[in-house]
Amino acid sequence: MTTANKTVLLTGDSPLYAELHQIMTDSGYRVVTLAEGAAEPESIFLAVEVNNLDLTAKQEQLCELDRMLSPSVPILTTSLAITATEAASWTQSPERICGFGTLVPLAERALFEVAPALQTESDVLEAVQSFFHSLGKEVEIVEDEVGLVFPRILTLIINEAAFTVMEKAATPEDIDTAMKKGTNYPYGPLEWADRIGLDEIYAISRGLHRDLSEERYRTAPLLRKLVLAKRYGVRSGIGFYSYREAGGGEG
Repeated sequence: MTTANKTVLLTGDSPLYAELHQIMTDSGYRVVTLAEGAAEPESIFLAVEVNNLDLTAKQEQLCELDRMLSPSVPILTTSLAITATEAASWTQSPERICGFGTLVPLAERALFEVAPALQTESDVLEAVQSFFHSLGKEVEIVEDEVGLVFPRILTLIINEAAFTVMEKAATPEDIDTAMKKGTNYPYGPLEWADRIGLDEIYAISRGLHRDLSEERYRTAPLLRKLVLAKRYGVRSGIGFYSYREAGGGEG
């Protein structure tokens, strides 16, 4: 895909926003906000929406994109906290909606997962794959399920670790050391969560429980409390490793 004169509209409040903006700019795309795109909708060839925690904002922004842009313009939406099929059902042109998922930091993610909604047309899926390839990323097509594959598996591990901390069975340091040495993970689960953003992990966990209604997907209350207190990890300066020193309890 040539990137000459290509304008992408990027909207949302996920930690993915800043890193996607950077990688798209570095790849030669012109990136505009929702307000800027509204002033020149005819220049946009693709839109990307990345709300995960606030599903009301997600619905509002997807519907705004759907109203503003030509029906031929693909709209990518994160399907970490909700399926692409449900997100597409909010719009008047659901056939141009396609889900995707990844986690920050993007420098460590060679692959993006793409999950077409049941409504997604084949030419939209092809355009999405081509777009991510133009960013230097591999693409894997996966089923349209909340959290997709890697984000879902990692979230379940992190959530279980959060329960362990909350129940005072082990400290964050003990859990991360045991996991790194026992599984050869690059990070312990709680260190990983702090780097990704606890709001992202919580959004996925909440979405899994909302969609599947199974006890094994119930979010650890400690994780929920940290997000409510805006203690998101590295981004906010307080996460699993420092919430106690900052005045937090054990959950």
